[in-house]
Amino acid sequence: MKIYISVDMEGITGLVDHTHVDSSKHNYERSRMIMTDEANEVITTAFEMGAKEVIVNDSHSKMNNLLIERLHPETQLISGDVKPFSMVQGLDGTFDGAIFTGYHARAGQKGVMTHSMIFGVRNMYINDVPIGELGLNAYVAGYFGVPVIMVAGDDCVAKEAEQLIPNVTTAVVKEAISRSAAKSLTPAKAGQLLREKTAQAIKNRHLVKPLTPPERPLLSIEFTNYGEAEWAALMPGAEIIPNTTMVRFQAKDILEAYQAMLVMVELAMRTTFC
Repeated sequence: MKIYISVDMEGITGLVDHTHVDSSKHNYERSRMIMTDEANEVITTAFEMGAKEVIVNDSHSKMNNLLIERLHPETQLISGDVKPFSMVQGLDGTFDGAIFTGYHARAGQKGVMTHSMIFGVRNMYINDVPIGELGLNAYVAGYFGVPVIMVAGDDCVAKEAEQLIPNVTTAVVKEAISRSAAKSLTPAKAGQLLREKTAQAIKNRHLVKPLTPPERPLLSIEFTNYGEAEWAALMPGAEIIPNTTMVRFQAKDILEAYQAMLVMVELAMRTTFC
């Protein structure tokens, strides 16, 4: 058995605002230790449940947050930036299941530190269906025939996952009070929950079907201002929908749509606000 794990940061227990997830802020170093230990609960359980290989992809910001020296010794870690497939780098059809931990709900929704890739995105759509990081990453997994068997984070991302992926196992380590406040489990209790849920997810992985992406998906991204849309539309094949801040791109498959999204949001981040 081979398991893929993508680890984001906003959905980790006890982390509630930008001071926890920004490497320049005072809470970051302790937060990355909590993130690493939480990821390790999932990793260790996967090995205990019979996994012969576990690949972990650091999926937050510059993607160099996880402390490799604290991980299970048999773990293989994908770390650093730039990655052609970002949060799902290294995922392919050889895996028996994917686990997303430390995840958050999509932009515009209730939840702790909700967003979709960058804070300049108001909404993302695949064929006019709203989608966030969770959904896009699950579609890439589905393209390769890999089911997302577990999602861990706050209660809001759990609901998003359950609506998107039938029979997925969810692990709620905190409940959102606002976008920057939550009622969290302690790391010890979160670790116990993650071990239980990981074991359950692996045991029941046959009940989860891959999330099959649509053929020739239409990617649309709604930005918060017109300048961001102008930058994103510089990507060949992209165009602004008139009188909106929405940029669309007709992709040949979900892999091209995913990479188009990465390019568009990177371009949009060049926008200044004055």
